[in-house]
Amino acid sequence: MKLSKEDILKLAKLSRLKVTEAEVALYQEELSSILNYVKQLEDVDTAGLEPTYQVTGLSSQDPNATREDVVTEQITHEELMKNIPEAQGRLIKVKRMVG
Repeated sequence: MKLSKEDILKLAKLSRLKVTEAEVALYQEELSSILNYVKQLEDVDTAGLEPTYQVTGLSSQDPNATREDVVTEQITHEELMKNIPEAQGRLIKVKRMVG
């Protein structure tokens, strides 16, 4: 499928892109090549194949797919503060990050 110059200009307008004549020619070739590659998928025989909705193998019946929210033991503020290099009151002091 070869895209025309008009096709490229219409796509550029819809995308709100300004394109030069050289870019139009380049996009004609590149987008036509992509569309031809995708068109090959129409010729693939998919009869008898099951659709793939997800690839992890997990299902809603799998106990590892979802879990209950459980409150676990949390570190206290005092335990956290004894492991930091520098504090300012109850806050952790870090190096300046903005120039």
